[in-house]
Amino acid sequence: MKEYTTEFLRNIALVSHGSAGKTMMTEAFAHFTGATTRLGKIEEGTTISDYDEEEIRRKLSLYTGVVPVEYRDHKLNLLDAPGYTDFIGEMISALRVADSAIVLVDAVSGLEVGTELAWRYCDEFNLPRMLVINKMDRDNANFAKALASVEEFSPTRLIKLQLPWGERQEFKGVIDLVSMKAYAQDGKQAEEIPAEMQSAVDDARMELIEAAAEGEDALLEKYLDSGELTDEEIIRGLKKIILGGTFIPVLVAAAGNMKGVRRLLDAVVDLMPSPSQAKPVSAQGKDGEEILEVIDAAPLAAYVWKTTADPFVGKQTFFRVYSGSVNADTRVWNQTKELEERFGSVYVMRGKEQFGVKVVHAGDIASVPKLTETATGDTLCDKGHPLSLPVPEYPGALYRVAIEPKTQADAAKITSSLTRLCEEDMTLSWYYETATRQTILQGMGDQHIDAAIRRAEDKLQVNMVLTEPKVPYREGITKEGDAMYRHKKQSGGSGQFGEVHMKISPVEEGEEFDLSWDVFGGAISRSYEPAIRKGITNVMKDGVIAGYPMNSVKVSIYDGKEHPVDSKPVAFEIAARGAFKLAVQNAGPVLFEPIMNVRVYVPDVYMGDVMGDLNTRRGRVMGTESERGQTTVIAQVPLAEMLRYTTQIRSITGGRGYFSMDLDHYEIVPQHLAEEIIAAKQKEDDEEE
Repeated sequence: MKEYTTEFLRNIALVSHGSAGKTMMTEAFAHFTGATTRLGKIEEGTTISDYDEEEIRRKLSLYTGVVPVEYRDHKLNLLDAPGYTDFIGEMISALRVADSAIVLVDAVSGLEVGTELAWRYCDEFNLPRMLVINKMDRDNANFAKALASVEEFSPTRLIKLQLPWGERQEFKGVIDLVSMKAYAQDGKQAEEIPAEMQSAVDDARMELIEAAAEGEDALLEKYLDSGELTDEEIIRGLKKIILGGTFIPVLVAAAGNMKGVRRLLDAVVDLMPSPSQAKPVSAQGKDGEEILEVIDAAPLAAYVWKTTADPFVGKQTFFRVYSGSVNADTRVWNQTKELEERFGSVYVMRGKEQFGVKVVHAGDIASVPKLTETATGDTLCDKGHPLSLPVPEYPGALYRVAIEPKTQADAAKITSSLTRLCEEDMTLSWYYETATRQTILQGMGDQHIDAAIRRAEDKLQVNMVLTEPKVPYREGITKEGDAMYRHKKQSGGSGQFGEVHMKISPVEEGEEFDLSWDVFGGAISRSYEPAIRKGITNVMKDGVIAGYPMNSVKVSIYDGKEHPVDSKPVAFEIAARGAFKLAVQNAGPVLFEPIMNVRVYVPDVYMGDVMGDLNTRRGRVMGTESERGQTTVIAQVPLAEMLRYTTQIRSITGGRGYFSMDLDHYEIVPQHLAEEIIAAKQKEDDEEE
């Protein structure tokens, strides 16, 4: 592959709902430009970007594929992002390092939830984009209807750059409104516009010229004077209004059958920005924010947007150079980890194929193998000029499973394996839940978790068993309680004796356990306080009524007895345990459950169904917000009712709803539910015995 400098680069992400044709469009681009000798097929597992075994098995994209192609002396770094909602983190990472986007819409399905999400993230990253109505050769394809579904959703005006030449089985190609030619199968000569379409084409071209004229005052003056612009002037004006975010061009294709591909590539080169033309990027330096210069001579700033692990190839780190350049066989500074990493060979990746390069110019995307500490989200720079690039905000995990190692050998590797998985995927996280003694893996949905577990098995050689996560309840008390307990043990040798009197009372949620020593007259020695404290905290750790931890309790030790010979710390520890358990039983023990702040995002038509469903989950709807046909339902719902909500909200809304949630506070579990939880715990303990 040739070496390309900044002005000849295009970094473009392909995003949409699943099955809109991103992978096949990438495949068509690669085949048309000569990067491949044959057109791969998803069904056969032969596409460039979906080369992972799990992607081939599932027949869908799980990871962002990087496919650079060469066209008209430019290098186009195509980022084929997954469309399934569970893998939204991969799409966010791709958009983070792209300078523009191609948003695909299926000509039959129109706008779908995955496309809505992709569109919103394009807005968030302020990316210029083009809309492609794809699969125009499908049965029931309808260009006008698909376009209208996007126009209704998008606040940005859409401007047709092309019209379809026929539809469904009659789809022959595209009518280009700039060149005013009809293009059939790519590679063939342009044809004249069919007479029956001339009127519609003329009207659409007039709209296009008017939009292009808005890009420059000089163009607007010429248009007002003459009513016409040259093809070059139209392209120049269009590029400015697209980069400015005023308009989004609309194109058509049936990429899987190589129709419309050439004109799409032309549009990417002509209308999408090079890295130096894209919106400026800033980084945090020693003296505050710095606007990065996208030139090779500037200080290095590179963002790590993707890492992969493979037992055969090793760790691969994908990075985008925002300023400066990177050479092979050099050293760079990881500002995030504050350590130095050595670059050996540097590669441009095309799927799983590697092309060694000597230098990566400003704006380009490349990979380096075998970095030891660098992870996704890190910034690489010059040690003498430290810079930190911002990491995008990823959605919080919504789906939780408990993880257990399959064998003892797996147990030794489970922590490092989970950490490695989460380093690769910013929407995965794990933690140990002390309340339930479970290792919890969190992701965006069941498919996301399943893919991560299979990756751990195939790539990291560690096997895990999934179980249902328990709700991290807490135990507490509602009133004051008083109790005493005497521990007395006589044996052949020295005995044990300790008597403890205590009062307990509830304190506000969030306050730590508090122990006060209120013994007067020396009934028991203060030297036994550590043993008493240990006995109480051990009981609080395991709970009294259902095996869940207890906090927010104040304990007062106010009396007791000791024996001059038999009293020792272990005796007072045991006595404290017994006294605390009895005091809890006298203090109105209850279970507390986590209450989550939940925001459910759904089309207006599903609002009633969602609110009704939340009510059945003991939820309290706090309000709603509405914008452009989309309603956000705000509610507080117990976590116990939300464990599998990811799957259920998709079922209720036909896949168009999604939600976010975070912990707000703890509340007392209703009595009838608490009794069931306590009974289940007792049954579990009996079975273990």
